[in-house]
Amino acid sequence: SLGKLLSRVPGVMITQYVEQIPLGKSTPDFTRKPMATTVQEGKKALFKAMVNGDPEPTVTWERNKGEVNDEEMYKTRYDERAREHILEMPNVKPDQSDTYKCFATNEYGVAVCTVTLKVVEGKKDTQYCHLCSSLFSVVVTRKKQLPPPKEGEIDPKLWELLLSAPKKDYEKICFDFGVTDFRWMLKRLKQLKKEREDEQAKKVENVKQIEVKPNGKAEFSVDMTLWDPNSEINLYKDGKLVPYGCDENSKPCLMKTGTKYVFSIKDPQPEDAGFYQLDVEEANILSTEFQGKKTNNCKVVIHEDAIFQCVLSTPLNRITWSIEENSLDDGDKYEITVSEDKLIHTLRVKNCEMKDNGKYYAIAGITTSSASLTVEEGEDKNLLGNEDDGSEKKKRSRTGPLVPDSVKDEGVRFISGLSDTVANVGERAELSCKLSSDNSEGCWYKNGKLLTEEDGVTIIKDGSCHRLVIDCCKKDDAAVYRFEAEGRKSEATLKIEDPPKIDSDALGEFTKPVIIKAGENAEWKLPFSGGEPITIHWYKNDDELSAGLYVKIETSATESQLRLTKCQRKDGGEVKIKLKNEFGTIEATSQLIVLDKPTPPQGPVDIMESAVTSVEFKWKPPKDSGGCPITSYLIERQQVGRNKWTNLGEIPGSNPTYKDSDVDPGRRYCYRIRAKNTEGVSDYLQTEDIPAGVLLSAFKDCINLAWCAPCDTGGTKIVGYNLEKNKKGTNYWSLVNQGGPITVKDVFEGAAYEFRVSAINLSGAGDPSIPSETVIARDPMKPPGKVTDLKLTSSNYTTLSLAWTKPKEVKGEQDEAQGYYVEIRPIESLEWTRCNTTPITLTSYTVLGLKAMAAYWLRVIATNYGGNGEPQGFDNYIIAMPPPVRPKFKDRNMKSFIVVRSGNTVRLNIHFEASPMPDVFWLKDGLPVPKHVTITNSDKGSQLLIPTSERSDSGIYTIIVKNIVGQESFNVEIRVTDDPKPPGVVELEQNTPGTVTLIWTPSPDEKRDDRLHYTISKRDSFKRTWRTVADNLYNHKFTVVNILPGREYDFRVFAKNDMGLSAPCVSPWCLQKKWRQLFSNKTMNMQSPPSFIVPLKMRTAPQGYECCMSCAVKGDPAPRVTWYCNNMSLNTNPNYYISNICGVCSLLILRVGQKDNGEYKVVIENQLGTETDDTINPSRFR
Repeated sequence: SLGKLLSRVPGVMITQYVEQIPLGKSTPDFTRKPMATTVQEGKKALFKAMVNGDPEPTVTWERNKGEVNDEEMYKTRYDERAREHILEMPNVKPDQSDTYKCFATNEYGVAVCTVTLKVVEGKKDTQYCHLCSSLFSVVVTRKKQLPPPKEGEIDPKLWELLLSAPKKDYEKICFDFGVTDFRWMLKRLKQLKKEREDEQAKKVENVKQIEVKPNGKAEFSVDMTLWDPNSEINLYKDGKLVPYGCDENSKPCLMKTGTKYVFSIKDPQPEDAGFYQLDVEEANILSTEFQGKKTNNCKVVIHEDAIFQCVLSTPLNRITWSIEENSLDDGDKYEITVSEDKLIHTLRVKNCEMKDNGKYYAIAGITTSSASLTVEEGEDKNLLGNEDDGSEKKKRSRTGPLVPDSVKDEGVRFISGLSDTVANVGERAELSCKLSSDNSEGCWYKNGKLLTEEDGVTIIKDGSCHRLVIDCCKKDDAAVYRFEAEGRKSEATLKIEDPPKIDSDALGEFTKPVIIKAGENAEWKLPFSGGEPITIHWYKNDDELSAGLYVKIETSATESQLRLTKCQRKDGGEVKIKLKNEFGTIEATSQLIVLDKPTPPQGPVDIMESAVTSVEFKWKPPKDSGGCPITSYLIERQQVGRNKWTNLGEIPGSNPTYKDSDVDPGRRYCYRIRAKNTEGVSDYLQTEDIPAGVLLSAFKDCINLAWCAPCDTGGTKIVGYNLEKNKKGTNYWSLVNQGGPITVKDVFEGAAYEFRVSAINLSGAGDPSIPSETVIARDPMKPPGKVTDLKLTSSNYTTLSLAWTKPKEVKGEQDEAQGYYVEIRPIESLEWTRCNTTPITLTSYTVLGLKAMAAYWLRVIATNYGGNGEPQGFDNYIIAMPPPVRPKFKDRNMKSFIVVRSGNTVRLNIHFEASPMPDVFWLKDGLPVPKHVTITNSDKGSQLLIPTSERSDSGIYTIIVKNIVGQESFNVEIRVTDDPKPPGVVELEQNTPGTVTLIWTPSPDEKRDDRLHYTISKRDSFKRTWRTVADNLYNHKFTVVNILPGREYDFRVFAKNDMGLSAPCVSPWCLQKKWRQLFSNKTMNMQSPPSFIVPLKMRTAPQGYECCMSCAVKGDPAPRVTWYCNNMSLNTNPNYYISNICGVCSLLILRVGQKDNGEYKVVIENQLGTETDDTINPSRFR
């Protein structure tokens, strides 16, 4: 479709020009886009791109700031062998750093991508350049020339794309190149990746760690054999290109001895820490780590702050600080900070106490560093800690006291030290600290120099608080300030910032609107101040301005000027300047108003009156008044057939209406209308021909006419007139009679006529006049009234049907309606549009071509020969949609219970009707359905699809259909199960004559299927047929009665669920009757304590449905059963129906609700004991 498309190459945007692309053609696309490049000044930069498309795209290059037309600086070419489009910059300069765009264009679209070029300023030392050029030749490595491809071979570009593309794009790339054997492709791709790794390993050997040598240099070396001696070697630090020298005096230095390359940094500083990378063509050698200092042990005096610092070789957003096995978090006790470069991580332990003694760990990934904290009662020897070797290295704290050189008095200490402070130039800055003693005096130092009141600062002592105040900061005030008191020290840095500033008077002058006339120049000047460098940007209507033919920008150190030349009306708008430096940003805004003559008045011209002696018409004001009010309109008139235009004068600009009372009957006139303001007069709006009337009145049996004498009588007296008529539809003009204003009676009712007049003098008859407007012989009529009973009869998403009753006739006020107009107006529009151009006679109409769910206003206008009546509309807007229908389900025989075999597809179709189209929600057991369940909705139904069902998909699925009218829901229980597994071993017990008790182990599926039960069948030696003796057994024991002596019996136990029966489990032996040997009469005690045969199970039921919970109990005497919900007895609650039939205890909830949620349990008791079934999960009702 027409619009924006996404390429398979990230960062490429495709714009399609046509709506439908012919078969076999395609829009342009990039198969490989240019890569961002960082080069040194004076070296060569290349951008390479590969494109495809049919027809072959044209590739052009642009840059954001400037042109690429200079053939010496920018060279473009096409490498046919490699099929690459190349932009070459032979000798790059810093001003060529920019964002470049590559366009691939053909007749069906354009593809564009961006790429950045960064130029690093090279070293100016001529000796360095000479040495460097003697050792390294800066050349661009060219690709090896590929032999011409043979028929049937794979394009080598395929492998380049696959090696750099994500796996999800493999199939699409192979399809583009015609490769269908994916297994071979993956095998070959794996082999190429291994070859590339092996190839890279052969180039580089013996990469060593960076280490600091005794001479103070940090260096590492690498043995490397270059296949091309002219290969370019680049050095990067943290991904940025670093210029290096080839002599020992250069700080970054690269020395070559045979195949050994040694990289060194002279006098390394903390800012030199980072990742260093050596690039040789396609081989990237990344050094190991440039190690920083280890975390130092720390000793502090009680109640002081302790600081640990950890310097990393790799930037990390955060590391883990811990003490023993407990991690530390930033809070009131511990303060954790990270430097801007993410390399220095600091832990501050505030207000140290004796319990803070211990070992602290810094953990970064798999690397760990540790240091000990010792809190002493005595002297504060070193707040930040000493090295293990005893060296007296000190670090400063920005928020606490620093390390004293010596401590003479243990009684004075800092409660709060100096803090780093930032202030702007000209503002007030204050440094303060607080000691533990009110009587202690102290001294202030600036960069080690003692400060007094004579140095322009104010020193204030308020008890134990000491403050240093600088009223008006200057750049020279930026320094390290120290306060010393009785051997204690605290330091902080005062940083002076100088953001851009604009004087208030200059800002007030700048913000005044600039008002000019069209064609004049507009100019803005704004003085400013602030720390350099300041970046200045000018904007007009939020679009940045750059210097050009009509835009002039001049900038100095203290002022910036913008000049817009030859401004036009369209150039008006907001003008903004933005000043920015490293300390902040400031903006100022002004307005440009360009005055010009107005645009022409707007048509169409509406004819309000066309009488015998006057013509009245109106028009719309100009679309653009030119920036100032319309003062008047100039009117000119021309009689049709003449060339002369007559000036009729000016009318006020407030009312765009004109009435011309000086017209001749039967003549046609054309008018020109011009708008006027203080800047000039607009172009004219010309009307169509407007006729003056000749008709006085018309009736069904006569027509009254009148006209004026001609202006040119021919030099003699007018003696009479010839009046002719023509019946519409014929070419015959018949003479009516001679004379002045007359009544024409020779007419037929309802016929249309035209009239023309010719004057007669002594010389004869003149030429006839222009025919009059068509007039129909009929009696005059009054306009009709409003239609009644307007109503909407039907609607859908594209049409609305209306019906109404014709207006009543009121004699003398309103006549019969002869037709109707239907008008429509979208809710967002103010103009009415007629749906029918000619009146309709029926009292119903269907409006077509509407937008679905759009809102419209509708009205109906009755009309007749006398004019249009007043419109009749609806009280509210109407939405294009079917009549509102509350959702309801169509199928009355929908299944509420479905059984599906595990592994099969579940497809549930629900048909409904609703208007407007409802929102459909599916829930499973009251929760949103899982992600693997697919829901497909339409305006007439919804489908739930589970491609491969599992037992976990069993549950109650609820569909909720909801729209603005109401909602409806339906529950379907889906049970996913499988053929049950048979029960375990069956055992037989015969304790009573004539009965046999069967006991079996449960089926393995019983835990996964709460509807699984058991069936028992019996066969005896007399009938030899199987007969079911028990069904729907939920326990694992059953007593078979009516066992006759002398017969053999076989028993089978089946597990049964919704899918059917399992394989049978057969009794291990046949029961034969040897009654006298097996049984003997013995008095038995049948009493037993209560117990559960079948326990309670978890239940889930939808709201509003009934739920039944049951269990089976035994005991002699029969136990008393009590039901509990959340430990509250239910036996006396009338909302529950409780029964106990032969040991089967049931609890029935007729209509479940949220109040019924909870844990249910049963307590049974008799004189022999008590038993509680409390092993169930809470029941849920949703």
